[in-house]
Amino acid sequence: MNVTYITLDGHVEVEKYRYVYFILMFTSYILILSSNTTVVSMIVIHKNLHEPMYIFIAALLMNSMLFSTAVYPKLLIDFFSEKPIISFQVCLFQSFLFYSLCGSEFLLLAAMSYDRYVSICKPLHYPTIMRKTKVSIFLVLAWFVPACHIIVLVVGFAHLKLCSFTLKGIFCNNSMIYLFCVPSRALMIYGSVVLINISLLPMLFILFTYTVILIVANRSCQEVRKKAAQTCLPHLLVLISYSCLLTYDVIIVRLDSDIAKTVRFVMTMQIIMYNPLFNPVIYGLKMNEIYKHLRRLLFHARGK
Repeated sequence: MNVTYITLDGHVEVEKYRYVYFILMFTSYILILSSNTTVVSMIVIHKNLHEPMYIFIAALLMNSMLFSTAVYPKLLIDFFSEKPIISFQVCLFQSFLFYSLCGSEFLLLAAMSYDRYVSICKPLHYPTIMRKTKVSIFLVLAWFVPACHIIVLVVGFAHLKLCSFTLKGIFCNNSMIYLFCVPSRALMIYGSVVLINISLLPMLFILFTYTVILIVANRSCQEVRKKAAQTCLPHLLVLISYSCLLTYDVIIVRLDSDIAKTVRFVMTMQIIMYNPLFNPVIYGLKMNEIYKHLRRLLFHARGK
């Protein structure tokens, strides 16, 4: 079997700063794994956190760890490679994981927004609406639907002829379309449909539900407004940051030759670092029940 290799040409002066890059990314990866695992463990261990809202948070943080693992190990190896390369088959697989998990992030945030909508707007019906079965279905769909969408693109790309073997990036993303001799028009249209289905529609749904929540909370007592602010603000912060970074990832293809290599490198680093690092901080500090358990854990560790 012939193996085709792609050169990853997105690194900036990697020969000069390889140790700096490695220490920065290795530290980030360890922090991502440890911080996300800590919050997920808190949710698993403590029974008062076995509620839909916290289960969705745990799923989101697990998604962040999977997302990072799809990118970081290969990136760390590349910093010490003479020439960062990746086989075309592995490149397709990495791209599949990257965009599938990106889609899962949006769908998990959409599930969270629905959960908050039911909790704040229909509190009396919450236990009957948000049953364990429904939560399980939401979780399965959040990972299954994006994977089904993206696998079609990956299979389609696998059958296209390559004319370029240099990718302007540090990992395999949508810049791959410039590797093909003749990009498939059908796949490009399908890619736009995928983008709408697994990012734009969930985003519109989230904005709609939070608008309704804001209207209901504004008409209610101070306690309801406080509850809405405490539980919805972290979700909105994550949504805004993630949407901005994914928008950059989409736009970068349209500005292929108009964007400086250093700018591309810095922005790409932000895509893979920002959310996985800050999600556990946002949820750990902003969600009161999680914060209480984390604080107890910290004081217990200091006491020892």
